[in-house]
Amino acid sequence: MTAPAPRLTALLAPAFAAALAVVLAPEAAPAAPLAKTLFGSQAQGSDQSPAPIGSYAGGCLAGGVPLPVSGPGWETVRLSRNRYWAHPEAFSFLTRLGAAARAAGWPAVQVGDVSQPRGGPMTDGHSSHQVGLDLDIFLRPAPAGGMSDAAREGAGSISVVTRDKRGVTADWTPAHLQVIRAAAQDQAVARIFVNAAIKAELCRAAPAPRDWLRKVRPWWGHDAHFHVRLACPSGAALCENQSPPPAGDGCDSSLDWWFSDEALNPPPPKGPIVRKRDVMTLADLPAACGGVLDAD
Repeated sequence: MTAPAPRLTALLAPAFAAALAVVLAPEAAPAAPLAKTLFGSQAQGSDQSPAPIGSYAGGCLAGGVPLPVSGPGWETVRLSRNRYWAHPEAFSFLTRLGAAARAAGWPAVQVGDVSQPRGGPMTDGHSSHQVGLDLDIFLRPAPAGGMSDAAREGAGSISVVTRDKRGVTADWTPAHLQVIRAAAQDQAVARIFVNAAIKAELCRAAPAPRDWLRKVRPWWGHDAHFHVRLACPSGAALCENQSPPPAGDGCDSSLDWWFSDEALNPPPPKGPIVRKRDVMTLADLPAACGGVLDAD
């Protein structure tokens, strides 16, 4: 069949013209599988030496190890999500944080999402948490005496930020400051993300010395948990550290913007939001991530 002339095609009914365009178009190459699908389907870590590969929002985790259900000073929760896989450096950090939490009066901390078994982009939720070095710590302490399976699965935190997003609620306690300070003072920690209202409260109440506040950065959300980001461990040649945070404690005028109308009440997006995580393919990740997927 001879294709109609361009002028004739333009005069055809829109629906028919659209169908014709598909028929006449060159055959499209098959779409590459999404990285989040490839990594989200992995149920176990790879049989490799532990290694974070790439960046926190563009990488994977070789030799990931599952966190124990309970550790000294921590409880791992929501196990059905299968996002409790970590680089061994996370174990060491959690042991130190657990001890600090107990000293502050908490029985233990609750650990939410870390990474998928082989890291990589997640099927939903986080854009980071891809290399086993990001950990979510609930702002509600674990109950004394451990947790049942049902309590662990249904565990939740509580927002400590007021409805107007400008301050903290009565649920905020001095122990919260002590736990976050202990995390920020840990040498393995590169950054901690909290709600801007929590950052402001830390700026108001933290005693000297306050140099640890530099690591604590405001970010949207994070009203019921704080996000710990560990630095690339020594010898992790394929791991990419984030640039250091700006100089200073972050309690200056730079914090004011987070309480502007622009930050607190941003206008709705004019179109659909496409997150990088949702379009990444294996080609967008470091080449070594292919080997992580292929490993036993």
